[in-house]
Amino acid sequence: MKELIFKNDPYEMNWVRPDFPYGEVGVPEELSATSASVREGDVVRTEIRIKNEGKKPYFTNIEDIQISFPVPDQYEDSKTSLIRRCHTHLFCGKDVSWICALRMGGEAPHLGMVVTEGSLAAYSVRRNLLRQSNDRGCFYLHPEGMELEAGEEKVIRWVIFPHEGKEDFLKKAGEYNPHFVDVRADRYVLFPGEKSVLTIRPAFQAEQVSVNGEALTEEDGIYTYTFTAAEPGEKVFEIAADQVHTRCRLFVQEEIHSLTEKRCHFIAEHQQYEKEGMLKGAYLIYDNEEERQIYRPENDFNGGRERIGMGVLMARFLQGEKTGSQPELEESLKKYLTYVKRELVDVETGKTCNDAGMDDSFKRLYNAPWAATFFAEIYRLWKQDEDLRYSCQVIRHYYKEGGRKFYPIELPVTLVMGELKKAGWQKEYDELLELFVDHADHLCEVGKNYPASEVNYEQSIVAPAADVILSVYLLTGDKKYLDEGARQVEILELFNGMQPDYHLNEVAIRHWDGYWFGKRRYYGDTFPHYWSALTGKVFKMYGEILKDENWIRRGEASIRGVLPLFFTDGRASCAYVYPLEVNDRRAAFFDPYANDQDWGLYANIR
Repeated sequence: MKELIFKNDPYEMNWVRPDFPYGEVGVPEELSATSASVREGDVVRTEIRIKNEGKKPYFTNIEDIQISFPVPDQYEDSKTSLIRRCHTHLFCGKDVSWICALRMGGEAPHLGMVVTEGSLAAYSVRRNLLRQSNDRGCFYLHPEGMELEAGEEKVIRWVIFPHEGKEDFLKKAGEYNPHFVDVRADRYVLFPGEKSVLTIRPAFQAEQVSVNGEALTEEDGIYTYTFTAAEPGEKVFEIAADQVHTRCRLFVQEEIHSLTEKRCHFIAEHQQYEKEGMLKGAYLIYDNEEERQIYRPENDFNGGRERIGMGVLMARFLQGEKTGSQPELEESLKKYLTYVKRELVDVETGKTCNDAGMDDSFKRLYNAPWAATFFAEIYRLWKQDEDLRYSCQVIRHYYKEGGRKFYPIELPVTLVMGELKKAGWQKEYDELLELFVDHADHLCEVGKNYPASEVNYEQSIVAPAADVILSVYLLTGDKKYLDEGARQVEILELFNGMQPDYHLNEVAIRHWDGYWFGKRRYYGDTFPHYWSALTGKVFKMYGEILKDENWIRRGEASIRGVLPLFFTDGRASCAYVYPLEVNDRRAAFFDPYANDQDWGLYANIR
């Protein structure tokens, strides 16, 4: 199958990318495989047959068999992406496995796939590295390990169908697969003492449903199981509905204050450079394998940029501590503040540089909002007027350099304006309000015609647009900003998954950060990556504006979704590379570098 265009699609989008084969099966040489598809209108039924051609039994591992599923999950210009490209949400959950692919602009029809016979355990990706961050690649589905007697044949079948969106997809999955089981949890990342309720809805009349061997009782076709969080770590729930087996994965994280305290102490003790010279006082990358700090002039490994998030986290954490109770952290933060003012930010002009040595040879507007956030949080901590002035000056310089047309990550609109209002700095408040309103007006005018940034189109272009626009609504009360913010939220929501797995549920699709910021330099899905929390911030803001508990809940889930990147000994990882393999290299690992992830923990404590 080289083309799949749904009949009622006004854009005639082809859901099969042309540079990879559909349904191609890779097996060990002892096995053979055939792939056949039949199309009935908009419905495609695919059958994969795998046979042991040898004279002895053959037992496969998960990676031994791979079946290609090429959909156009690629980033072109925004116009093309919104109508002819898709976000792909995969769940390889044993007997209950599926793919929900959503057109990036949100307009139906979308593509759904549900496995009707057989069992999937994982997926891998292969991607064209020349396209760098702009192509998620082709998906390769891995059946669970098989035991094939000599001459024995196993069958995997699935159905592809159009659908109207996430809820309609789950409804139709149950219609096309009579053995489908819809599994959900009301919390995927928990703190000790919290509860999560799993709801299990078989599409059939099950005689028995169990979780980890415990039989459940039915009420109106729904089975519930309540889990109370205790010890930190991953919690896997094996679900059986008669002979249908699937799973749900939750994560218990250490209590947030304790987690943050340990992380801040780790930064102060292991990631702050103490020797004399340009980097003295800097917070640097930490290699958890080699137990050492890392610095390179290369952008994403240098002494500035995203690493300022460590200082932001430290300043925010200390605001909740009794003065003098954390002298080591306060001393560390003072050293870092000295470093920032000496090496990264010209506080008189507001110019924010890319690396130590006031090195601005690489121009990057992203850096300024982070510096402004840092000085604002320092001001909240120590209440020195100069730090609030520095924050304002950085924002002025950001707009002087063209920030009006930029899509900034973590521009501290409400943070800075709130502090200016409390301080009674009316002149500065009015000046910055005019800049923020002008910025929001431009973003409203552009709408969904997003310009390319460091990636052609991505979650962290849409989230900043929604963030700035909704923030300006909060400052002005002008309904036009709420209306446009709502349109941005509709696009942003499509990036987030709804699978029953803490790696994926309300976690935004990102698939390049492990290469740019990690030690292993892997392209491939990063579930989670800390900037996923940008979406959570927007969801919560939107929900609080509307007084809508569903958006607030989803926002909290999204923000918490990044917490698995932090470990109970104070260490951290910049990304979890989720697929089983990426370009035939084993993945499914936390990258060894603690680099830029502390923005995610900051999002959870502010």
